[in-house]
Amino acid sequence: RVVNLTAAMNWLFTQANCADATGVAPLGTPPGAAVSATATADPPAKKRTAFLDLPTPVKYEELQREIMMSLKADHFEGGRFDFNKQLNQKFFLSHSVFMGSIEVPAQGNQIIKIPNATYEFGANVVDTNYMLVGRALTDGRVSGRLKYDFSDALSAKLQTSKEPGFSQVMVDLDYKGLDTQAQVKLGNGGFYGVNYLQSVTDHLSLGGEGFWLGGQKKSGVGFAGRYADDKTVATGQVATTGLVSLTYTTKVSDKAMLASDFMWNWNAKQAQASVGYDYILRQSRLRGRIDNNGVVSAFLEERLNAGFTLSFSAEIDHQNKNHKFGFGLTVGE
Repeated sequence: RVVNLTAAMNWLFTQANCADATGVAPLGTPPGAAVSATATADPPAKKRTAFLDLPTPVKYEELQREIMMSLKADHFEGGRFDFNKQLNQKFFLSHSVFMGSIEVPAQGNQIIKIPNATYEFGANVVDTNYMLVGRALTDGRVSGRLKYDFSDALSAKLQTSKEPGFSQVMVDLDYKGLDTQAQVKLGNGGFYGVNYLQSVTDHLSLGGEGFWLGGQKKSGVGFAGRYADDKTVATGQVATTGLVSLTYTTKVSDKAMLASDFMWNWNAKQAQASVGYDYILRQSRLRGRIDNNGVVSAFLEERLNAGFTLSFSAEIDHQNKNHKFGFGLTVGE
């Protein structure tokens, strides 16, 4: 009997040691009496934001670039033909012929369309540190742009445009930090502007802008925020000029994106909203939208072969009885 009692005690101690090591209750233990090692362990720590290693945000003026690409397609009416020619690795030429119409407002929300045709000649010079772009049209419009990168962090841009009765000159100085983007703008007419965008987390960036227009004695201040992750981009802007802007884009698949925007002018008591889609296939891209005024539009780009792209544009405004349809062909990359 003494031997049997000793063996039984050794067996019980063995079971107790196994329970401490594995978290399994020994034989005869009531349910819930044993606490597993994984249950008592500390929960996994949440990912902390590395404030010294934040991503570089987009430029302030590119805050809504996803919306501009999805909802703001380059709609046109009539026929358009574009020809791009690369002469060497740095020099490009472009020719564009457009045959459409010019819209002139009339009484009773009616629109008068006057036939119009223009030819545009363009030249581009692209190098590692600089870029030159020039455009000249037969209707008298001329524009040019020069961009020069002094370093990876500092760059300057000069933009000029001239058309009958109007001319404009704008100089931008851009700074790109590890987690910031800043810009100073100078223009004719006494225009001075500055904007700044700062990453505060891995997905959120906040910033603001201000401008002074000396010729008209006007000034304004605005604030903005942008949230961006792998699938979603949301932005918000508010300014003392009376504008409030909200945008939202999300990827529903690798090929499809949905987008929406809302703009409110509290001074004019007017609001505008639209929703749209952006669908990218292997050789084509389809974009469409509808706004609160009932204007429906669609834009299709079809790549036929290397260097040949067809484009179809359609916009229907039932309220103002204004319908636009366009067909275009682009030759060259």
